[in-house]
Amino acid sequence: MSLSPAVFWAALLGLTALRLLVAGVTPISPDEAYYWVWSRALAPGYLDHPPMVALWIRAGTLLLGHSALGIRLLAPLSALLGSVFLLHAARRLGAGRGYVAVLLLNATLLFGAGGILMTPDTPLMLFWIMTLWSMARIVSGGSGWWWLVVGIAAGLALDSKYTAALLLVGIGLWLLLLPAGQRWLRDPRPWLGLVVAVLLFLPVILWNAGHHWVSFLKQGGRTGAWHPARAVQFLGELIGGQLGLATPIIFVLCVAGLIAVSRVAWQRRDPAAGLLVALGVLPALVFLQHALGDRVQGNWPGILYPAAVIAAASLPLTTRLLRPALSVGFVMTLIVYVQAWASPIPLGGVGDPTIRVLGGWAPLAATVTARAQAIGAQFVVIDEYGLGSELALRLPASLPVLAQDPRWALFRLPRAGAAVTAGTRGLLVRTDRRRTPPDATAWGSLYTIGDVGRGRYGRIGETYTLSSVTADPEAGQILTRLPSGVTP
Repeated sequence: MSLSPAVFWAALLGLTALRLLVAGVTPISPDEAYYWVWSRALAPGYLDHPPMVALWIRAGTLLLGHSALGIRLLAPLSALLGSVFLLHAARRLGAGRGYVAVLLLNATLLFGAGGILMTPDTPLMLFWIMTLWSMARIVSGGSGWWWLVVGIAAGLALDSKYTAALLLVGIGLWLLLLPAGQRWLRDPRPWLGLVVAVLLFLPVILWNAGHHWVSFLKQGGRTGAWHPARAVQFLGELIGGQLGLATPIIFVLCVAGLIAVSRVAWQRRDPAAGLLVALGVLPALVFLQHALGDRVQGNWPGILYPAAVIAAASLPLTTRLLRPALSVGFVMTLIVYVQAWASPIPLGGVGDPTIRVLGGWAPLAATVTARAQAIGAQFVVIDEYGLGSELALRLPASLPVLAQDPRWALFRLPRAGAAVTAGTRGLLVRTDRRRTPPDATAWGSLYTIGDVGRGRYGRIGETYTLSSVTADPEAGQILTRLPSGVTP
């Protein structure tokens, strides 16, 4: 399959335009709405992740407002920029087929989804690829001052997601185990690059130190989970998930490519092959080990894709399978885009993730507003972060969204205060997925008044119980006020 530069760049720009369109018309997911709340209360750290995703959303909304496209603006643009960095990294690492590597990455379902959604993986992927690119400059004989760029890129990756620590581990092993890397150990510039990375990550460390290390403990606690009796299940989920997210043919090519570069790195101590092993095979082994005792989320292995597609690009097998690989990958991604936007395939309600996660948020917000007005509620209260964030994004400022959840105490958000005085009536919205009764700590009275479903075209993805509550005298100090009233 031959490809001219003009056709390649036209295809990449066209794909970016498509992603911008899909990002603008696809409803915001609860996690994205949660990260949007982060962007309204900027801080050096958060309970779940470092702050980069909040900074990116803040930048997008400053440019385009609090719309779906504003929140996601940097996702398609970062996918484009990451593709450019990957192209040059592949060429410098000797693959000689940079166009092929870029096309393979863009045809994966995981990168396609990351190109329209705004999650911590979105900036992580860009800065991971930038680190790979800057290391490729060093491997191909570039100046030692590129180690500073490596430090900047790795530090920004750490500010995106803690998984970026595997970058430092991989590069460290490359330095220690390969002759080409060992010569740099006597040069101060790699160490200076490490200092730069740590300095960029230092605000996150200090935030954790000031908040009882909650974020490190939350994410680090996952590594301690151990359920070996379910290892076969977890390994099956990991491999099956990556078959789908990489798309089947590209998955096979990536595995074959990583095996091939591992052989070259072992036999020849080749620095380029060794780098691909460090940033591709090492993360794969870490996730395989994790799957022996706990579930690996499908998006986690995305960080090994850039090295894997570079490794796959130079295989003769890839030349033969490139056309069907790209066809299957892009068709699968297009189907997911359409399903996420409109759910035309009748997969059911709760059984359809696009309905369960994306469907019906705007009608739900309208119903909640109407029911609150009908009972004279002065506020809406929630006890689940995804639901609360979606309502905060959509409800008017005249109807404050108050959160009854300990996690919000870690945010730079105000207490409800004067918005809730003793006896003030509110509307509690609570998912029926919760089997326990609501926390009545802040309420003088609480009684159910009805329920409401959320979905698309009559297919219900989730139902909620609506309750009337009246505040007790301490409610204003217990509840946190979420940002709201930003959408027309």
